[in-house]
Amino acid sequence: MLRYICKRMVFLLLVMLGVSFLAFSMSHLTPGDPAEVILRMDSIDPTPEAVALMRERMGLNDPVLVQYGKWLLKAVQGDLGVSFRTRRSVLEELLQRLPATVELTLAGTVVLLLVSIPLGLLSAFYKNTKIDHFSRFFALIGASLPSFWLGLIFIYFFAVKYSLFPVMGRGSMLHLVLPGLTLGLGMSATYARLLRASMLEVLGQDFIQVARARGLKEKTILIGHALKNALLPLVTIFGMSLGHLLGGTVIVETIFAWPGIGKYLVDSIFTRDYPVVQGYVLLMALIFVTVNLMVDISYTFIDPRMRLSGKGESK
Repeated sequence: MLRYICKRMVFLLLVMLGVSFLAFSMSHLTPGDPAEVILRMDSIDPTPEAVALMRERMGLNDPVLVQYGKWLLKAVQGDLGVSFRTRRSVLEELLQRLPATVELTLAGTVVLLLVSIPLGLLSAFYKNTKIDHFSRFFALIGASLPSFWLGLIFIYFFAVKYSLFPVMGRGSMLHLVLPGLTLGLGMSATYARLLRASMLEVLGQDFIQVARARGLKEKTILIGHALKNALLPLVTIFGMSLGHLLGGTVIVETIFAWPGIGKYLVDSIFTRDYPVVQGYVLLMALIFVTVNLMVDISYTFIDPRMRLSGKGESK
């Protein structure tokens, strides 16, 4: 197991290096001069002399590879640079807003699990019934609706028309309802469909028939035996979906004015704030690869066969 983790860590370091280079390069390919943007924000006339002086001060006159090398050396030490817009440390700005994004991601995850698991189980257990047809229809609709459109629908009905929930900002638990539903419902439809397919496959295996022959209750078979084996492919998908949940917060936070790093990223893109964009991509990549490593390790706890296989290889 330790050898496997070490191999994965080396691979993840290479991934992080590639992501950092792409993030740095792509941000510098965007049109517009950040020096000119900063001067306009400070109410300074962006004359050629002023722009040249600002570019020199910001280090934008160096070759891209030199800029990348300097930035990467600082990033390894935990310094993601200083925001062009706020003049504050990018890492501090991101960490200050990260709890709001994590809170929204957890709310979306709760919605995802509360909707997808019961719906997937019922759909598999009552195959080809009205419940199954409803679940499949829900999965089709949920996978087809864009999150921003779903969020606008929620705002219109539950905030504007009926005034049931607040629509902007972060505060009480009520502020989490609409953003959490927007973030989690779309993916819960996909998970319900995946869980249904996985459960149907497991329910057709021999050990389920043996359990039924022993006289076990269907509820015990469904929850105690089938569900645990059906969760393995879903754990794999969840590791990748967490990245989509975190990425999806960019749209949801913008729609609901949620003060997280997603909204901060959008504001920074409009002002050509390169350090913030690069820091955001690097932080999200670090979270994504870490979660995927944890998902891989969790396989050994979900499926004992993989644990035994790992022991055999280590010998």
